[in-house]
Amino acid sequence: MNRRTLIQLTGLTLGGLGLATGLYAWQVEPFLWEFVRKKMPVRNLPASLRGKTLLQISDLHVGNRFDYRYLMDALREAQKLEPDFVAYTGDYVTYENEAQFGQLEEVLAHAVHGKLGTVGILGNHDYGKDYAQPKVAARVTELLTRHGIRVLRNERTEVAGLQLIGIDDLWGPNFDPVRALAGYRPEQSSVALCHNPDVCDLDVWNGYRGWILSGHTHGGQCKPPFLPPPLLPVKNHRYSAGEFDLFDGRTLYINRALGHLYQLRFNVRPEITVFELTA
Repeated sequence: MNRRTLIQLTGLTLGGLGLATGLYAWQVEPFLWEFVRKKMPVRNLPASLRGKTLLQISDLHVGNRFDYRYLMDALREAQKLEPDFVAYTGDYVTYENEAQFGQLEEVLAHAVHGKLGTVGILGNHDYGKDYAQPKVAARVTELLTRHGIRVLRNERTEVAGLQLIGIDDLWGPNFDPVRALAGYRPEQSSVALCHNPDVCDLDVWNGYRGWILSGHTHGGQCKPPFLPPPLLPVKNHRYSAGEFDLFDGRTLYINRALGHLYQLRFNVRPEITVFELTA
């Protein structure tokens, strides 16, 4: 084999690999979701809640950028787990116009509910264009409520002995973590929901100790092997996906999202997280 033939074969091989990778990232991995199972040690957890499950679903992004019927299939599979708690952590729509409300209602017909409780918070995209349309957020909240998801907008609630705290989105016009954490009781078992993990770096937590469930980043959606994702919508680029010890009694978990802002993923599969509550 001469040098020219070797170069041509190498080029064809690399081109074929590039094409195959592109097709995989466009048509396969965006729909190759998985259950990610983790233990969740919770301070002061009542004995009655030990071994219970909490399901986190994040960033559905219902809209026109991918076939959202895929979400319904995933939610139906998640229903089979019969979780005790379900927490939705924002970005239910990628809003363009009012058509997204009908699309979201179609998806929410398959929403997963916890046997003990089902809560959610809003994300930046739930505030519409430029994240500055409270009427869009109000309509999304109305639809979620109608389908059995209690939306925590800077508030907390107690469900079966578990204190659930919901912080509205950092980029939206209703962000008020001080209000959300007012009255926080450290002696009670707690889980906080906060769409954008950058909030973890703000001095707003009122002594909170416990888990914080976030989304927003989608894990970057595309990640080179053994390297960090090149694009993340956060100031703190440590916050990509997975579990992070914040070294002050707080543990952050960032869900990689079930939906997509754009139909493109590589080495960052969509996920639904299944936590087992432990003492």
